[in-house]
Amino acid sequence: IRQNLEPLGLSHMPVGQLCLSGVLAEEFRTGGACYEGLAALKEEGLVGRFVLECWPWTSEVPLGALRAGPALKLVDGLIFYLNPLQRFVSNELWDLVVAENVPVVAMRTVSGGNVRELAKRDPSHYLTLRAAEVLPIYERSGCVSWSEFCVRFALGFSFVRATVGSTSRSAALQEFLGAAEGATPLPEEIVAEILALQRQWSHDYDRHAAPWSM
Repeated sequence: IRQNLEPLGLSHMPVGQLCLSGVLAEEFRTGGACYEGLAALKEEGLVGRFVLECWPWTSEVPLGALRAGPALKLVDGLIFYLNPLQRFVSNELWDLVVAENVPVVAMRTVSGGNVRELAKRDPSHYLTLRAAEVLPIYERSGCVSWSEFCVRFALGFSFVRATVGSTSRSAALQEFLGAAEGATPLPEEIVAEILALQRQWSHDYDRHAAPWSM
């Protein structure tokens, strides 16, 4: 951490993202020794908060840690892809997040591009297939842009503390910022349709995906 901070002239890291694997992931899942070391980083003031990175193929780690109890005393929330086309945690972990109101940072807000463009791409790609299913929902939502639809989707969850989008085009950034200003959640029935699709996608595809294949 210090090697990364010193060249920037910083004394601490406000938020540290935990990307766990191997022995460290297993220790975290079961409430093992790693908790003491991570807690020490907070006590020292080197890291202000921790967010735990989640993927479909790593969901058992946060799920086990949350069920074991001590995780939320150390970690301030989870961070994962959460948008109309991607909900990158298992159904079991999602249900726990919803039930316990676990804080979440929602990444990849606009799913990697406009839904109409995504629906025209490689017909074998999972995002193309999902875009085709969500497109009719988007078109009757009343939203003036895909950015608006995605921002309002993220706003529909009380546990989402922030949504993180990215783009390489300044015009798209302005559209995103404009959509976020004064935005309100999507209607409940629209969100319910998307959540039903996501539950099925998670069961049929995401939970079987090889690491980094999505």
